[in-house]
Amino acid sequence: MFLECVVMPLSYILYCHLIEPSDEVGFVHPSQFFKLNEEAGHSLPSSDSTADENSVFWNEDHKLGISTQVLLPLYKASKDAFMTANRQFKELNSTSDVSGAENSLCTSLSLDDSIESAIMKHSRALLLLSCDFGTAWHSRKIVVLEKHKLSSLLDELLLSALVLSYSPKSEYAWSHRKWVIKSISEKCSTLPEIVTKESELVEKIAEKSKMNYRAWNHRCWLVSYMTREQLLHELKRSRNWANLHVADHSCFHYRSQLMLKILEDRCYEQEISSSGYSVEIYLLWKDELDWDEMLIKRYIGREALWLHRRFLSLFWIKHFLTDHTGLSGHGKQKTSMNNDFSVFMDNELHLLHSCSIIPDNSFDDYQAQAMHSATYMLWLIKQIPDSCRIELQEKLKTENLKALLNKVCPERSSTWDCLMGYVEASDH
Repeated sequence: MFLECVVMPLSYILYCHLIEPSDEVGFVHPSQFFKLNEEAGHSLPSSDSTADENSVFWNEDHKLGISTQVLLPLYKASKDAFMTANRQFKELNSTSDVSGAENSLCTSLSLDDSIESAIMKHSRALLLLSCDFGTAWHSRKIVVLEKHKLSSLLDELLLSALVLSYSPKSEYAWSHRKWVIKSISEKCSTLPEIVTKESELVEKIAEKSKMNYRAWNHRCWLVSYMTREQLLHELKRSRNWANLHVADHSCFHYRSQLMLKILEDRCYEQEISSSGYSVEIYLLWKDELDWDEMLIKRYIGREALWLHRRFLSLFWIKHFLTDHTGLSGHGKQKTSMNNDFSVFMDNELHLLHSCSIIPDNSFDDYQAQAMHSATYMLWLIKQIPDSCRIELQEKLKTENLKALLNKVCPERSSTWDCLMGYVEASDH
């Protein structure tokens, strides 16, 4: 009875109404249905408000609300229906493997289609109630692979997006999307368009779900499928997002993956060695360093900005400062790329000095800024070539860094002593 009254209507809604990328699912307390209907402009008379509270589903503008009152029985009924269909599917396949009778072929195919349809229908309802039900995701993969249809794969993207609308950190949903995109990449000429929409979905989810590492890891994984034009577009587009979310390191890590992929593609196109880079790559890195410095000075004490600078500086030191001969360029551009090591370090020392100033009655952010700048410089000392370290030591006294660190964070003095000892030991 419950299957007919609740589960079947849910399956109907999912198949007939929720088919757009903007669809969302949420779980609603019964007392909220009257408010939802009122906001939608088709509320019942106040005398019928109890009818709203007895409602099970609310469906408006591709938004589905499911009453929390029926979640448990709905889950049990959906699970039973799915497990029954899945068992029948396995039994049918097992029977067809051992039976080769031609007269039963049509009947077998008909039953197979019917059971596959049941699996897809009930697993969809089940996954919206329990997004980490791995067996349901796996069964959908098997059915989709047998269909060999691009439309079936695209439907899986819609379903997993629907799941992510209420469970944005679902590992199974993100993993399923990876599988779908891998499958699509083998048979679809519109992959760039799909990748673009996928990146936009991640950004939308990241905006609603802060510090969503699974979403950002998925976006980093997408980089390998991007064209050069998409890489440059994403680099430009993600800068706008990063400007508004300077504390979220995930976005800066994503930018680093974009930059490395641009570098990789450029090296492949020019057939140059890993030690040789074009003016374009040089300017790309310099622009990112300048932008990161601007953010550091504007947003005080944000560790994510300093971590991103470590990535940029390490690449800069290894590939632009220690091997000038590998640079490819012409005329004045090449000359500017071959700047002395001291130019880079002077800029970093100037940044350290400007970030070490702690105004009187300042907020904790200034102390955090001073600590991040000092630890960044200690890290940088370890990265530079031995031949250049003496020049740096003449400009920077490590005891000054130690004094600064002990001033802004005295409770970690033992950590600073250990770091300083590690740095000083490398000088001998």
